[in-house]
Amino acid sequence: MKIVHVHSLAFLKLMCEEINKDWDMQQMSSPYVRSAIFLAVRRGNVEFVTYMCKANPELLWATNEKVRGIFHVAIECRQEKIYNLLYGISAKDWVTNLADRDFNNKLHMAGLLSPSAQAQLNRIPGAALQMQRELQWYKEVATILPPKCREYRNKDKLLTPRELFTKNHSELLKEGEKWMKETATSYTVVGALIITIMFAAVITIPGGNGDTGFPTFIDEKLLMLFMISDAISLFSSTTATLTFLGILTSRYAEDDFLKSLPTTMIIGLATLFFAIATMMIAFSAGLLIIVRRESWIVIPTILLSSVPVTLFAWMQFPS
Repeated sequence: MKIVHVHSLAFLKLMCEEINKDWDMQQMSSPYVRSAIFLAVRRGNVEFVTYMCKANPELLWATNEKVRGIFHVAIECRQEKIYNLLYGISAKDWVTNLADRDFNNKLHMAGLLSPSAQAQLNRIPGAALQMQRELQWYKEVATILPPKCREYRNKDKLLTPRELFTKNHSELLKEGEKWMKETATSYTVVGALIITIMFAAVITIPGGNGDTGFPTFIDEKLLMLFMISDAISLFSSTTATLTFLGILTSRYAEDDFLKSLPTTMIIGLATLFFAIATMMIAFSAGLLIIVRRESWIVIPTILLSSVPVTLFAWMQFPS
């Protein structure tokens, strides 16, 4: 693959030398050159676009059959690297107000959900996080355009950019709501189970109670570790359960997927993870109190108790 890339780069440089020889607009509008540059934009080939545009800046004016420029296509296909490249060039002032044949400005492009954009979204797990990414992309494009562009209506059904966004993302919004509810329901059950276990564990203290009614190992530091870990796990799981219940009762408005719902989900996952971790610490402390002299049982069991915590963290945050 490295060899292919080196040869491709050498061929690209030859192409740039050719188009740099004072090509006129007729040559630049050749379907071969135009299709190549737009294909590179759709696939996010930053290197190709950079070399070609440096060789002949006239390519920045190129349009496709729908009279959409390369900036339009980069926004439509969710190619953030191409977007950053084009926004950073000196010609950014004249690319902001251009519209295509159907009077779609660049904010309308952010509201479309083309197959190329869907392919980019498929890399993100979960419909709710995909909806969040789409809203972030829309907000980003909106920051580079004048406020009047947000009320600009296109030729097709006279839709504003936000109305077009809502129309094209209605199914993704429903899928995001379903994903959020199913995820929150599953974690609510887990949190409720941890609450039950931790509440029962604090009553049945390891070693039992003596004749005085106080715990037998009340002077042991391990018992204090057990009690503290049990209490933290109980409070954390309660917080996680209430957080997930808050997600279930959310209104699931479009803008809620931008910050509110993802932030609430992260808080719930963090507190649930903390509850599981402290639960395993409480379990290990209780085991040490009971069989402290049997090291061949204690050490492997404590090591195995870290597996569920690690597995949970790895499954939720694989990257």
